[in-house]
Amino acid sequence: MNSAQKLSFSENTKLLIIHADDAGLSHSENMATIQSLEKGIVNSYSIMVPCPWFYEMAVYAKNNPQFDNGIHLTLTCEWENYKFGPVLPVSEVPSLVDENGHFFKKRELLRKNASAEDVKKELQAQIEKAIKFGLKPTHIDSHMYSVGSHPAFFKIYKDLGEKFDLPVLINEQLMQMVGLNPKLNIKEGDFLIDKTYVGEFEYFRTGELGEYYNRVLENLTNGINLILIHPAFDDSEMKGVTINHPNFGSEWRQIDFDFFTSEKTMSKLKKNNIELVTWSDIKKRKKAHN
Repeated sequence: MNSAQKLSFSENTKLLIIHADDAGLSHSENMATIQSLEKGIVNSYSIMVPCPWFYEMAVYAKNNPQFDNGIHLTLTCEWENYKFGPVLPVSEVPSLVDENGHFFKKRELLRKNASAEDVKKELQAQIEKAIKFGLKPTHIDSHMYSVGSHPAFFKIYKDLGEKFDLPVLINEQLMQMVGLNPKLNIKEGDFLIDKTYVGEFEYFRTGELGEYYNRVLENLTNGINLILIHPAFDDSEMKGVTINHPNFGSEWRQIDFDFFTSEKTMSKLKKNNIELVTWSDIKKRKKAHN
């Protein structure tokens, strides 16, 4: 039984969340995310609370409750010249930062250095900051899926979903991507997204990222599916943020924006009998079944 059936959707229903990660990262990311929601087929996004442009996106989220918005729990900062760190004072979560007080660039460094206590304090503080601002998050997910870098962090992630009564993005493909064993870390009662799709660098390198998204839509399977994208503009700001980082860089993010705001892509949903679903829909149905 797939996750859609568990929520009483028909067995043959192809459900899809088109989700924009990294809102709050930059002004360019925010503007592209907003246009993707208003003019495209993106129907979900999540905000990085520790980032400098959080405020702009949070104001938009407050003023536009019709769009699903989650909290993109953040424990890593992968960029070369663009840095950010915890929302808590560094002295309260010292194991989460490098010698300059910024998040580590890689999940491996987080796994090696971070204490579960500090992870819990910081992730809870990010959620609380968003709620205090007036946001009403629809779910929580994770930047670079760094919550999966250690089983203890993953348990904290799930526990926070329960504590704040928020659906949590749990998916086997994402767990495998970060080296977390699904068999050992998915427990009875966990709600799973059946299939998650994220573009790979090889598709971008060969100019086939749009083709990859086309294939996903043409071959979508029954159940609850999620396409993770990162819309932004290939402008000077994003080029500065993503310098020397073509993987999910500014050019890649422009392709994401262009593809998911095109009328041609919109027509593919109808053609392939794909129904868009939101985290809000999932939460309502979950409540009805409990």
